[in-house]
Amino acid sequence: MWTCMSYNGTLDSVDYRACQDLGFAISVISLLYLALCFPLGLCCNTLLVVVNLTNKVSMTMPDVYFVNIAIAGLLLNLVAAVELMGPSFTMWPLWEHNNKVHITLLILFNISSLVGMYSTTLLSLDYYIERALPRTYMSSVYNTKHVCGFIWGGAVLTSFSSLLFYVCSHVSTKVIECSKMQNKEAADAIMLLIGYVVPVVAVLYALLLIFRIRNKATPLDMDSAQMDPSMHCLLLALVCIQILLWTPYYMVLLAHTVLAPGREASRAGHVSGVTATSMQLFLRCLSVLLALSSSFAIPLVYKRMNKNFSQKLKELLSQLACRQQACSHEQSLAQHAVT
Repeated sequence: MWTCMSYNGTLDSVDYRACQDLGFAISVISLLYLALCFPLGLCCNTLLVVVNLTNKVSMTMPDVYFVNIAIAGLLLNLVAAVELMGPSFTMWPLWEHNNKVHITLLILFNISSLVGMYSTTLLSLDYYIERALPRTYMSSVYNTKHVCGFIWGGAVLTSFSSLLFYVCSHVSTKVIECSKMQNKEAADAIMLLIGYVVPVVAVLYALLLIFRIRNKATPLDMDSAQMDPSMHCLLLALVCIQILLWTPYYMVLLAHTVLAPGREASRAGHVSGVTATSMQLFLRCLSVLLALSSSFAIPLVYKRMNKNFSQKLKELLSQLACRQQACSHEQSLAQHAVT
């Protein structure tokens, strides 16, 4: 909370002013995100999904992964719309969150994180397969659609299993099953391992394989002309965005997991509890905002670097215009028939 009302010292103290300054800074950043980045992400993700789904015949294997990442981005936009106007991110909240809303937002946030990270991972591996074994259709659109279904199912199951610790931390201690699971650090450790360490290691391994095969081009690789040459740069941009924007959030989880057991001792010591708590909350909110930024950064890069997307968008707009003209033409013919 950014009210700083729990502080018992004077209002003119350094700790209280530091708390107020950090709260004001994160509040301004959150409002700017809602005013600028939120509508941009909503528009770009919706366009990416609609344009590709209306042209299913021309969709490629990377397009399927990017559609799933865009759907995850829409979920992040939903989380941002509710969370950033709550008391955790602004000093002027519009509403208060109860435990059910908090758990729901956390579930959606973790599902979106897992879908984005593992879609990036599998896209890297499928790109390598397509380069190493062209014309085998191992990374076809049909297979990719089923793989993405497993990604969403696995993300949901993983999120609920790790979030059992959060649920139990908000219920009564009289429940025997939950009394042994009231440990948020365990849930953070699960998400850190499954949602960041595993996919990042797999992505780096896939990139290493891709660079090796590019350095050692074979005649079979030269024959793989069906893959868009710009896909390599788009893949690198996707990996960089995901790692750069999500690493601070998972580093905060790591710090919370490692430092949590000694937090009470540090508060009882000579270090000011208000300053430490305010700084921790500021870093957590800033890391969440960076993670939410991936919801608009990825579709913008996709629109910029994918050569076929602009053409698909123009075709969709021309089809809509033709339908409107056809409807107006039919209405005019009907009016003439009535007269």
